[in-house]
Amino acid sequence: MSATMFLTPTMLSKPSNIPKTLNPSPQQTHPKSISTNKNQDFNPNPSNSATKTAPWMNTPLVLEPNQVIDFSKPKTRKKSPDNNKEEKTLTQKVSGGRGKHAMKKILYSIDNLEQESQELEDTQKHMEFDLSLGKLGDNKFGDNNNDGKNKKWFGRKLPWEREERMVFRRMKREKTVTAADMSLDDGLLERLRGEARKMRSWVKVKKAGVNEGVVEQIRVIWNSNELAMVKFDVPLCRNMDRAREIVEIKTGGLVVWSKKDTLVIYRGCDYRNNKHVTGTLYQTVGGHDDKEGTLPVQGSLFEREGDRLLDGLGPRFIDWWMPKPLPVDADLLPEVVPGYKPPSRLYPLSGRSKLTDTELTHLRKQAYHLPTHFVLGRNRNLQGLAAAILKLWGKCHIAKIAVKWGIPNTSNEQMASELKLLTGGVLLLRNKFYIILYRGKDFLPPDVAEVVINREAEIKSFQLQEETIRANRVEMFDYLDQPSSDVSTSTIGTLKEFQTIQSEHEGFKAGISEAEMRLEAEKLKLEKEIRIQEHKYLILKMKINKASKELAKLAWEPVEPNADREIITSEERESLRKMGLKMDSTLVLGRRGVFDGVIEGLHQHWKHREIVKVVTMQRVFSRILYTAQCLEAESGGVLVSIEKMKLGYAIIIYRGKNYKRPSKFSRNLLTKREALQKSLEMQRIGSLKFFANMRQQAIYELKCKLDALKYADMAENKLIS
Repeated sequence: MSATMFLTPTMLSKPSNIPKTLNPSPQQTHPKSISTNKNQDFNPNPSNSATKTAPWMNTPLVLEPNQVIDFSKPKTRKKSPDNNKEEKTLTQKVSGGRGKHAMKKILYSIDNLEQESQELEDTQKHMEFDLSLGKLGDNKFGDNNNDGKNKKWFGRKLPWEREERMVFRRMKREKTVTAADMSLDDGLLERLRGEARKMRSWVKVKKAGVNEGVVEQIRVIWNSNELAMVKFDVPLCRNMDRAREIVEIKTGGLVVWSKKDTLVIYRGCDYRNNKHVTGTLYQTVGGHDDKEGTLPVQGSLFEREGDRLLDGLGPRFIDWWMPKPLPVDADLLPEVVPGYKPPSRLYPLSGRSKLTDTELTHLRKQAYHLPTHFVLGRNRNLQGLAAAILKLWGKCHIAKIAVKWGIPNTSNEQMASELKLLTGGVLLLRNKFYIILYRGKDFLPPDVAEVVINREAEIKSFQLQEETIRANRVEMFDYLDQPSSDVSTSTIGTLKEFQTIQSEHEGFKAGISEAEMRLEAEKLKLEKEIRIQEHKYLILKMKINKASKELAKLAWEPVEPNADREIITSEERESLRKMGLKMDSTLVLGRRGVFDGVIEGLHQHWKHREIVKVVTMQRVFSRILYTAQCLEAESGGVLVSIEKMKLGYAIIIYRGKNYKRPSKFSRNLLTKREALQKSLEMQRIGSLKFFANMRQQAIYELKCKLDALKYADMAENKLIS
């Protein structure tokens, strides 16, 4: 907005302030010293006016000399000489975007830069310092004349001197060529895909996968339509390539269109309404054959190694929702294997068989990259799976088992416990998706175990032969030369010593029956358990006494209620109760109970309203009543009512008609910290008493059992006698 000032003719009756020149001399800078001419003719457009006067104005707009704008000479930028001009940097923004004008400016700046670098090289020949176009360092040659001109180029790299960065672009996933692309014509394929985009009804594939029910629904749709849409739920929706393979194998159709978790299956040109018998669902690639030659290798190295690892373990699981190799279906393995025994184990001579935390973490990381070996859906009768796991452990030290989706009443805990019992392995991981078992450090493969057993049998036979030969030699020497009465042959460590010990204790064994020995062992076991429980009970009593002493230090006596307290009528009580229940502002009583901060909060509420609602989460009504009475006595108010709420109880207290805020509160109350400490001690005493009661009950039951055993023993002795 242009700042204009309109002046009336009366204000301009004396044009003494109009200057003669626009550029006054230094001596005439003050307005009072400007010379005026009263007889000068009036000019409607004087030279010192800011703008031309409008036609309807009779007087000009007069401004100060330093505020006058001269439009007769437009301002032009003076071009500085070339030797004083500083060129713009190449990284500076250039007006004009990417047009020809901008490119010309860039080329002009590059030319100037080359000229400058050439001049610098010519002037610094005597210095042992090479300044090239790509290396512009610090100004070390001491030329102060060109500091302002070349300073901004020092320490910078030119755009073409920057190091090139290696950029690895994200590789686009190659589109998989499906069976429909190879077998169907392009025109037919485009028509089918156009129809597939319009379909709005589909068959839902749930967690159980593509089962017989899903296949039957697809065939029913194919009776009236050549296309059938299938929509997948987890887990197959996470791997749609695998879902396409499963659908094509089980239905015999061709997938012509896919989007997200949806596939459209074409029944084929030569479709017949019967169940197609597909060939072998999963075959391994044959090896060397002289007649047919070597078959081409299919799949990646990971898949081929996984297949080689799982060959011979059992039938494969076709509905596998993860990439290949396909795992073994453990539900198709036999439930009971005749003559199955857990594997023999031999602990290492040095070290311990138990895994450390570091080893456990390392094995879990290894198991993450391994393929899944088995898929399991039942909880019990897993001897066939255990036998397959033992066979796998001969090649791989970790067995990875996945739990099937969509099968009801599966319990991974029960699966893991039974497999651990049958195989004797170490459980690395168990959740609702996977069970991972490690064979253990003491595991022996079947071949090695057989060798160890044979070697132990040989050693035992050799020991028996040595003992027989030794006994024969001793008897022979006894018969040949009879030793004197003072000297006797030692029998320590021989079979004769063992037989002598057996003969000496034969009468002792015959005197006590096996039942009596079991009864005595049971008595000793019960007596030992009673001593352990009594010792634990004694420790609990000591802890209770210690906690009681700490609680006694924090005890406080509440103030006795005032005998001359205010009395309210039943109508007033009912009115105050309704008002208190409608109140939104409450005072919450926490685990600390009643302490000085609670009383201060009560009086702060009473400062603005007559009643206060205290909410407590205590459950026992006697404790709630005691808390209400303490609040009433300490605050000096009137207890209106105790109401049950959805969460806890509400204690409504009225301040009274003659209420006056006290200047000092009661000092016998606990502080906030002491109240928390008291609450913790009370909680500790409660839990200790609970466990002490449990110990007493256990001691009583054990003593009853011991008395029953003694009574049964006495009765049996009476019958025998």
